[in-house]
Amino acid sequence: MNDIRIVTDRAEWRAGFEERVLAGYRAAGCSDPLARALLERALKGVDGWTVATDGAGWIAVGVSEDNGAAVGRIHDLTAVQGPAAVAAREWAERWCAERGAGRVEVRLTGAADEAHAVFADYPVRGQNRMRAAAERPELPPGLGVRPLTEEEYPGWYAGEEAAYVADIVRAGALTPEQAKVKSDEDFARHLPQGYRTPGHAFYAMEADGQVIGTGWVNHGYLPGVTFGFSLEVYEEHRGKGYGRAAMSVGEWAARQGGDEAMMFNVFGGNEVAMSLYDNTGFAILDEFRSLPL
Repeated sequence: MNDIRIVTDRAEWRAGFEERVLAGYRAAGCSDPLARALLERALKGVDGWTVATDGAGWIAVGVSEDNGAAVGRIHDLTAVQGPAAVAAREWAERWCAERGAGRVEVRLTGAADEAHAVFADYPVRGQNRMRAAAERPELPPGLGVRPLTEEEYPGWYAGEEAAYVADIVRAGALTPEQAKVKSDEDFARHLPQGYRTPGHAFYAMEADGQVIGTGWVNHGYLPGVTFGFSLEVYEEHRGKGYGRAAMSVGEWAARQGGDEAMMFNVFGGNEVAMSLYDNTGFAILDEFRSLPL
């Protein structure tokens, strides 16, 4: 891309952008209603994005506040190789930096493709993964599942929040202080009524008479999708095959809630979880990467 200029008529770009995003979600196995629901989320704030072109390809960028810091976002970049891709990325990063952004983020739809190569040096901060649940999933032999009790909830909550903060920090995007603020905001948003928040279910997984882990899911999170906020196997019980078994619990929970698929988020830096998701057939819906400017 040379002679990059900002455009005011964005109709052509937007039509192409929406089709590219939908195609990525459909390729990952999403139904049409789910793909369109995900597209709606991807379009959040679209009217405030800046769109540019050199006549051959597109760039869409924006800057927004995240935990008190200005963050640049490259929402779209169609050049995927060669000098045009380099020029487009440099232009986008410079545009964000000139507006005070301390880092720039990009969301890549679907599994690795040519577009991912443009941002190969951007560390992965997180992924959304999804898999269709078996029609009649069975719990693994020797593993029991029961509802978490309301008395167990406070202890579970404290452990979940500490683990969430640690995951955010390990992903490398936020400081511990920023991660704690984000954690407080996220838990308040997702669980406004705590243990009794509608649509949410909490489980204890048991083996040999011991609680070996817990689960937290949100039924109907998206059309036909249960979101697994947490399927945690306690550290002292890891390495025994329970991680893979927990994925079966997720499928079972999705069907219990009347959904057809299970979705998870995994933070960057958690190679064990990413490997588990790869091995259990969870497709990448979105990958989030960022780089300090």
